[in-house]
Amino acid sequence: MKKITPFLWYDNNCEEAINFYSSIFKNSKIKSIAKYPGGPMEGKVMTAVFELDGQEFMAIDAGPTFKFTEAFSLYVNCQDQAEVDELWDKFLSNGGTASQCGWLKDKWGLSWQIIPKRLGELLSDPDKEKANRVMQAMLKMIKIDVVELEKAHEGK
Repeated sequence: MKKITPFLWYDNNCEEAINFYSSIFKNSKIKSIAKYPGGPMEGKVMTAVFELDGQEFMAIDAGPTFKFTEAFSLYVNCQDQAEVDELWDKFLSNGGTASQCGWLKDKWGLSWQIIPKRLGELLSDPDKEKANRVMQAMLKMIKIDVVELEKAHEGK
């Protein structure tokens, strides 16, 4: 186990969530699942360890006391528009909801940022005017659109 590992709290559907995440990210696997042996949570996940593209996570089913908020999100650095589109569609088709600026919530309420690496490149342009046009375009988007960002960058 790594020294620092994100730990995710689910109401009672942790196993469903980690199975979904593991199915949509390459190089992912569920390493272990321990279930409650008795009591009201019997059969639910007491602890799970899993990896998404090499990043280790832990998770638990612990009841409805705490909910996910946008104060914590998982940032997915996508290679290109095709990867953005693929992940975006998979999350939304599985009950997720789109937000803005490349953010969405999965059906369990966890926030994800589905961001193409090109966005960071364009926002880092030393020409502040170009970078600002990209920022203004991005702020109007739901899902990030690289073609539109490129157009804004060029002033079109």
